[in-house]
Amino acid sequence: MSSVSIKRSENSTVKATATHKSAFFDPSGLPWADWVMPGTWFKLLNVNPYTGGFSMLLKVSPDNAAAVHGHLGAVEGILLEGGFSYGEDRGRAGHYVYEGAGIRHEPTTHPDGMIMFAVVHGPLAGYHDDGAVAAVVDARLMYDLAVAAGAADHIERPSHW
Repeated sequence: MSSVSIKRSENSTVKATATHKSAFFDPSGLPWADWVMPGTWFKLLNVNPYTGGFSMLLKVSPDNAAAVHGHLGAVEGILLEGGFSYGEDRGRAGHYVYEGAGIRHEPTTHPDGMIMFAVVHGPLAGYHDDGAVAAVVDARLMYDLAVAAGAADHIERPSHW
């Protein structure tokens, strides 16, 4: 616990007490956990229980064609290693990617696979070939997957879950 004194006037002082948690976390100690599609792994960094969003490191095997999926919220990322494409639209290590809410797509990784830092602003939806929803990936599912992999101790479980 840390205390901060704030002077309100000459005769009164307010003392605020808060739990101190470091703003920094080293994810290198987390295991790569199996994610929701074959050939994909993740390290969960944080969850937003109000939007269903989450932040993660995503690792995808070489030449992996993702199933059709959509974004209920936008996704932003930085490619750290390798790259992926939407047809001829290619991203490589060092590139920023923005995928808007409401899109559906089928990205394919390059021959060297990829690792990306991603901020997912809302749930993702996977689809069957007939267009029916196959799965919804949200903050709670991601948290549960990380717990099952023994890789969620750094994240405080939201009290209303």
